[in-house]
Amino acid sequence: MTLGTTGSAQCDAAEPIGTGEELMPYTPQVQDYRRSLERSRQSLGRADRPAVFPLAGRQWDLLDEVFAPVYSPSTGVALDFLGLTEPGDGRVHRGSFLEIGCGTGVIAVTAALAGHGPVVASDINPRAVRNAAVNARRHAVTDRVRTVQGDLFAGLGDDERFDTVFWSSNYVLGPDHYQYESHHERAYVDAGYRSHRRYLEQAPHRTTAGGQALLHFSSRGDYPYLTRIAAEAGRELRLLGSCQVREGEYGDDLVEHLLLQILTTG
Repeated sequence: MTLGTTGSAQCDAAEPIGTGEELMPYTPQVQDYRRSLERSRQSLGRADRPAVFPLAGRQWDLLDEVFAPVYSPSTGVALDFLGLTEPGDGRVHRGSFLEIGCGTGVIAVTAALAGHGPVVASDINPRAVRNAAVNARRHAVTDRVRTVQGDLFAGLGDDERFDTVFWSSNYVLGPDHYQYESHHERAYVDAGYRSHRRYLEQAPHRTTAGGQALLHFSSRGDYPYLTRIAAEAGRELRLLGSCQVREGEYGDDLVEHLLLQILTTG
């Protein structure tokens, strides 16, 4: 399904659709890390960058130096993949939820509003952690949402486990030697896929019995390389959902978004 440039994307989710052979082919322009870094810089410096933005029927605060969902459809796609864009009864308990790379906290807060709990929102960027806390207060879910700062799982207690572990990743592959100039760049590019490798290794250890470790990836990333490092870590990637999105804010790119479940092999 091909979708527009902004807003919530109606993607097919929670349904196996293949082994990965159907994924969009390698497209150097879409996957160029330098373009993604330029998108990061443009997003930070835009004169029209809002302090408050609408998404999924709600208003959200946006702090400086935090990934802006208004300039990318990825947050809306993630909400659809997780089934969080449909009206739900927040009184129905849907299990504990951990979001890695929470940014503004839209996904974590929406999960809490939909009945998930407890919810933890984690980010390496201290401004993002603060932003998520601001939005938890805005939507009156501070009793269910806890924000922590750390690189992936570093801000968590050793014994913390969750029914759902989710990361909408920085799926663009950067050179292994790249040195980030800001935390904001980390939301766009993963140097050497070091963060992806650690997430694939560690995420299944953070789930409850019967829980699931999920990764939101896209054709901006290197899927064949991702599957190789998954295999090296003793992991298998199961494709749960996919949709194509026309991303026109900084170009005219047709991007396939993927919801992957991380399984332990052997």
